[in-house]
Amino acid sequence: MMAMTKNVAGVSQMGAPPTLGVRHASTSVRATPQSRTRQQMIKTQAVGVDVTEAVGMIGEASSNIALAVGGSAAVAALSAVLIAADPEKRRAEQMKETDGDELEAVKKYFNTSGFDRWRKIYGETDDVNKVQLDIREGHAQTVEKVLKWIDEEGGVEDVSVCDAGCGTGSLAIPLALRGAAVSASDISAAMASEAERRFNEEVAKGAQAPRVAPVFEAKDLESCSGKYNTVTCLDVMIHYPQNKADDMITHLANLADDRLIISFAPKTLYYSVLKRIGELFPGPSKATRAYLHAEEDVEATLKRNGFEVVKREMTATSFYFSRLLEAKRVSNA
Repeated sequence: MMAMTKNVAGVSQMGAPPTLGVRHASTSVRATPQSRTRQQMIKTQAVGVDVTEAVGMIGEASSNIALAVGGSAAVAALSAVLIAADPEKRRAEQMKETDGDELEAVKKYFNTSGFDRWRKIYGETDDVNKVQLDIREGHAQTVEKVLKWIDEEGGVEDVSVCDAGCGTGSLAIPLALRGAAVSASDISAAMASEAERRFNEEVAKGAQAPRVAPVFEAKDLESCSGKYNTVTCLDVMIHYPQNKADDMITHLANLADDRLIISFAPKTLYYSVLKRIGELFPGPSKATRAYLHAEEDVEATLKRNGFEVVKREMTATSFYFSRLLEAKRVSNA
């Protein structure tokens, strides 16, 4: 769902957003007489990327809140075309096949075209483009940060862990190989099966199997049940609007006896503009809505459920942005 140190932002609650893969950009906008109402010619000169490449990559990265031009001037120039697009109309068309059920749309996506795409991104194949490789690296950085936290806190041998939204097992598998009793689930049966396949492949290659074999199953977050020492949920909240995200966090908190580790795309003015621009250029495999979440809202929900944030990190590459929080139970809400 890799020795990666590219463009990692440090721990910060209120830090400025990172430069997105470019050191500087100077931009001018000129409207032709024939295109004043709908089109603009954007001339961008930037170190490391030009606008043609940027626009081509935005469509691929739009579901991951990304833009390949740096500097506020470039963002402001591209923002001028926002009024010419209607992403809500496009989303409505995407939802027709599932009768408006957004989670069902997510499930369908990750069982079909989305599965093929993300299996490659979260795999080791070289058959990925620059955007997909950057997302792979960003996600891997987030996983490594979680594992580092866990190792520093004494490891997870014989510790029960629920990995909700496990994807292809990028976190669940290393947790299991560290000895945790892992219950991993994903809304996509294809994803859960791929995670189980990858775990078995690692064991076949010689990795030591845990005393309690991990369980991989298809279920949505709302269907996760039981009690676990630790609950993890990485890069899943992007599919939930804030009101549903609050319910989701509450549900996950009820599953966790001690520790809850979650990540989400942070909602700031800067990232909101980037996301909106990305929506103008949807890639062919973009079929689900992406939601940003304000860190203070997430933290407030955790607090209401008896958890206190004790660690936080931010991963920011050119095409991947993820705020990571570790919260510990301080009371029974």
